[in-house]
Amino acid sequence: MFARLFHSAEARRILYAYIAALALFIIGQIVRPGFLSPASVESVLLIASFVGLVAAGQTFVILIGGIDLSVPWVLNAAAILLATSSLGENARTAQALLITLGMGALVGLANGVGIAFLGVPAVVMTLAANGIMEGLTLGLSGGMTCESCASYAPPLVQALTHSKFLGIPSALWLWFAITLLVSIALSATRFGRHTYAIGTNARASFLAGVNVTATTVILYMLSGIFSALAGIMLVSFGGQAALGMGDPYLFQSIAAVVIGGVYILGGRGHYIGSVAGAICLVTLISVLLALNMPEYGRNIIYGVIILLLLLFYGREEEES
Repeated sequence: MFARLFHSAEARRILYAYIAALALFIIGQIVRPGFLSPASVESVLLIASFVGLVAAGQTFVILIGGIDLSVPWVLNAAAILLATSSLGENARTAQALLITLGMGALVGLANGVGIAFLGVPAVVMTLAANGIMEGLTLGLSGGMTCESCASYAPPLVQALTHSKFLGIPSALWLWFAITLLVSIALSATRFGRHTYAIGTNARASFLAGVNVTATTVILYMLSGIFSALAGIMLVSFGGQAALGMGDPYLFQSIAAVVIGGVYILGGRGHYIGSVAGAICLVTLISVLLALNMPEYGRNIIYGVIILLLLLFYGREEEES
């Protein structure tokens, strides 16, 4: 059932990611004493959970050889939509959550239809969707000047990141539950097997009876939903939405997936690795901030790491 997860190459990549995360925590402790304190570790994991949620959607689409570049403005639009539709009232919370997640699913549906039915390349389709979402968000919100744009997230939503259960932030429990569900979906269901099959060879999967079109659409819908959920969590954490809050999560979500050992061309990898990648990436960011590394330096380091990993994994693929 979980044989794919423990396939030697995939297991090694996941193990490397967790070892790297542990090493970075130790380096952080050396650079800044107290980095390994419970409060500091909790803070790193909480921030990693936001990246991890977006990375869940990226993992799904990258496993079929795709990518989702609409993440930044789906996330940003979700944060704004949650605040403006709820007006900070608990009574409106359920409706606002449904509207926000529905928006993410709708954008994902459009991406999936464009890619699966119309044959538009994933890079082009999702980049166009990101631009459309940016325009709609700025236009409908008046550049965040609308009266309702100043609304706070309802207290029930803010409790997602500010409350604790058994001493652990509720957001981490949510991330754990999502990790469990996504892992089971990929490892122990027909849907997961179809996802890997499409990523390995879409045409062969079609000839074998896999509904490639429907699966592709569903995967992009899931990516949209996870981006929207991340937007909800971010506005829960900060209280209010802001323009540009989704920008860092495009690169970080893709980086987390690659660091976690998911093969960028599809067919190999697992979300458990992406979880490790998210933790590793956020820990690296925290260490670099502790070293007072400027933003341009951090971006260079991220890029170098991604290139080195792709080269390493590519060589590993050739040898296997």
